[in-house]
Amino acid sequence: MAVQDASYDRLRAAGCADEVAYVQACLRLFFNPAAGEVQHGSMPAPAVSAADIADIARLNKVAVFVLKALAHGPAGAAPPGLLGWLDSYRRRTMSMNAACIGDSIAIHRVLRDRQVDFVFLKGPLQQQLLYGDHFMKPSGDVDILVSPAGFAAARQALRSAGYEVAGKSRSVWWVRFLGEQHMVRGDGGRAATVDLHHRLQQPGSPSPRDIDGFLRRKREVTVAGAAMPLISASDMLLLSCISVAKAFFNREPCAGYVCDVRAAASRLSEAEQQMVLDHAAAQGLADTLLLGLRAADVLLGGAATLLSDRAVRILARIDNADLFHMVIAPWLSSLRWPQRRTVLWELCGREPARYLAEAGWAASADLSRRLFERTVTVAPARGDG
Repeated sequence: MAVQDASYDRLRAAGCADEVAYVQACLRLFFNPAAGEVQHGSMPAPAVSAADIADIARLNKVAVFVLKALAHGPAGAAPPGLLGWLDSYRRRTMSMNAACIGDSIAIHRVLRDRQVDFVFLKGPLQQQLLYGDHFMKPSGDVDILVSPAGFAAARQALRSAGYEVAGKSRSVWWVRFLGEQHMVRGDGGRAATVDLHHRLQQPGSPSPRDIDGFLRRKREVTVAGAAMPLISASDMLLLSCISVAKAFFNREPCAGYVCDVRAAASRLSEAEQQMVLDHAAAQGLADTLLLGLRAADVLLGGAATLLSDRAVRILARIDNADLFHMVIAPWLSSLRWPQRRTVLWELCGREPARYLAEAGWAASADLSRRLFERTVTVAPARGDG
């Protein structure tokens, strides 16, 4: 379900074209420090709004990227007040992610002792591999994936450690169609949350054909002396593209996920790029991969790689300017969004049988949500730092 932040209306009214361009310039500088100074249109830095830049960076989860980029820019590249806010955001992210890492270590012990096969998704462990830094984006929850067959055992193991299923995620819609449950454990003044997944995409976008494959291909990373299971490099790229497609479906800002796409793709040789294309096709996610790659090229500049060459064709009716704003500023009233069924048709490779199956699954999920989901008040996401 799409969640609109309270800042959407203000940003929509303000337009913020210069501020959006400023954030984009910072992201490009982050990935290419040799580019030199930050460019942000024709406006001098003091003339752009620090508050609007902060909101755009926060909603896209790229505030730490902007902070690091400004370290490569000239003095005075940041409007007054921005650096202080960014530094405060970075410190909050460090505190949140440090707690998340501690929770991950404890969860790993519990599931290992119960012999539950699982793998960590996203979060600080992935950020360390992609950026050499555990604290690039705020992670309020621990995301783990198990096979559908192992879902009940994993849930029981987490209950033995004090986690309980959050009320809103007990419904058929959450368990069957979203394929996840939130589990929460009180810990004095802080609540620890696990997102327990047995699926990796919401209805309305294609899902991977082989969830167990993510478990078979896992790698190990060492954290505090423990070997922790994390998804493979190719699956990391694929999952980032799945997150872009999900955000696109929900019309949510997703520059942070797009940065993950670029960081993951930039580590691949040409031979590995071909392997990723083949892997995505086998999972039924070739066009989901291409959407994420095209979004990365539009936001961060073309990479002139095999993957970029293939990505040009996806959603070709949407021009680059509109796709750019759909990624980083989806609140704009001027955007002409494609119908969701049009996007699904493209992401299904324009295959009628696949499209009908996915559309039917989405319709069933929507009916289930209407029947079984109780109306709840949506709180701000913990990951906003």
